Amino acid sequence: MADEATTARVDAWIWSVRLAKTRSLAAAACRAGHVRVNGDRAKPAQTVKAGDEVRLFHEGRERIVVVQRVITKRVGAPVAADCLVDNSPPPPTRTEAAATGLRDRGTGRPTKRDRREMDQLRGR
Repeated sequence: MADEATTARVDAWIWSVRLAKTRSLAAAACRAGHVRVNGDRAKPAQTVKAGDEVRLFHEGRERIVVVQRVITKRVGAPVAADCLVDNSPPPPTRTEAAATGLRDRGTGRPTKRDRREMDQLRGR
């Protein structure tokens, strides 16, 4: 492919393999500390190469992927799947996701009792 390179910016690679919807969201995740490359916090311009492990905390879950092929242009989902090895834990089931404490709109801040109940529910 003409868009293959030996290294690429981590934010561009995350966007290219469809882990983030936009490159600016990928860069914002890097600046917020939600992206790690080989265990170290990554800035948006940090380069990735084949074999690097990228950890991305996105939408409430951690994605752990290994770079198999470096690309810099956004590609279709089948091609993007070939560019990485997904070692992420499975997403939580609906019952696990529903077990988190959700509050009704307009009920205000949780009281100390409410916080204790939420911590107990989460298993802390």
